[in-house]
Amino acid sequence: MSELLDNARIRKARLKELILRLHGGEPEATVRRDLLASLAAIPYGEVVEVEQELIAEGLPEEEILRLCDAHSAVLHGQVDLSGMRAVPPGHPVDLLRRENAELLKLVAHAEAVVARLAEREIEQIEGHVLRLRGTFNSLMDVDKHYQRKELLLFTFLEQKGITGPPKVMWGKHDEIRAQLEGARDVLAMPGLTLDDFLAAAEIVLLPAVRAVADMTAKEEQILLPMALDALTERDWYEIARQSLEIGFCLYDPPTDWRPDWAAEDTSPLGGKAGDHVRLPTGGFTVEELLAILNTLPVDMTFVDRNDKVKYFSQGTERIFQRSRAILNRDVRYCHPPASAHIVDKIVEDFRSGAASRAPFWIQKGEQFVHIEYFALRNEQGEYLGTLEVSQNVAGYRALEGEQRILAYRS
Repeated sequence: MSELLDNARIRKARLKELILRLHGGEPEATVRRDLLASLAAIPYGEVVEVEQELIAEGLPEEEILRLCDAHSAVLHGQVDLSGMRAVPPGHPVDLLRRENAELLKLVAHAEAVVARLAEREIEQIEGHVLRLRGTFNSLMDVDKHYQRKELLLFTFLEQKGITGPPKVMWGKHDEIRAQLEGARDVLAMPGLTLDDFLAAAEIVLLPAVRAVADMTAKEEQILLPMALDALTERDWYEIARQSLEIGFCLYDPPTDWRPDWAAEDTSPLGGKAGDHVRLPTGGFTVEELLAILNTLPVDMTFVDRNDKVKYFSQGTERIFQRSRAILNRDVRYCHPPASAHIVDKIVEDFRSGAASRAPFWIQKGEQFVHIEYFALRNEQGEYLGTLEVSQNVAGYRALEGEQRILAYRS
């Protein structure tokens, strides 16, 4: 046992020395060479402990944040994950990993588009830019992934005394959010030439997607193994219960995970079937309200006053497919880039009071679909959000004559 402890102390001292050399300005390649020579594989827990110790010894969190990517580059592939515990499907760690896989697909797509454009002598790039805008709109969904870490996972880690790594990672989240916003602004610029685009790709677009990819590595090599060691099953269950309020990133979990001791709770994690909702003209249980909303022959989607998707109905014959991955997503990112400005205008008119409804109708195969947006306001006229209602009215258009209630079953 004493030999193991001595080995851990030696590894941590050596790792701390290497990180301080990196902060002192030595090139990453030099530090990584020495790391490979002296530390074959570093247990993830020791990486976290060293970072905590450096902060406790006075190294500013801002300095660790500044060179966080350099740390990751030096440590890449050298963290020992052999002791990491397995998790069942639907566990919060499983969801974070699956979301990371979806994010990496988008990163690969963005890099591939830039590479294709760099190889081709073309001047008309509008179509490629439009598709790339759609990719970056989807990447913005990472905000929900980061919020679940910041508001749930980091909170529980801090209760266990683990404060340094969450603070550093939260700072990186904010950097990545700003990079993605900058990339979207560039892609929205009119009249981009190929030269302009390629210059922007090197300065803005590629750094943004690579930052997303780097964060997935930081999570899977350091954060998640550490969190599995630190948190209890009850902690994870509470994280799971609260996750739906924030929403999921690019992935709709097919199952809700529960520990065995919580198996008797068969209601959705967001609420209990027997809970009552009281209104001025009556009330229902949550189960009854859910049945009403899902029985109405319309699709409904609610967007709150902050332009975030908060609810959609789940009728048996949906017109437009929805998944829980859209919950808490900005409504602009739920529409193709070509129509996002129309969504902006509708919401702007609803918020200002210039309009209260916006109807549209389209032919969708054999369906004739009526779509209408309604502004929701309270008794004081304050804007609460927007309700989208869609219905296939093809059958109603074909009605003739009358069918009275007395004709039922006759």
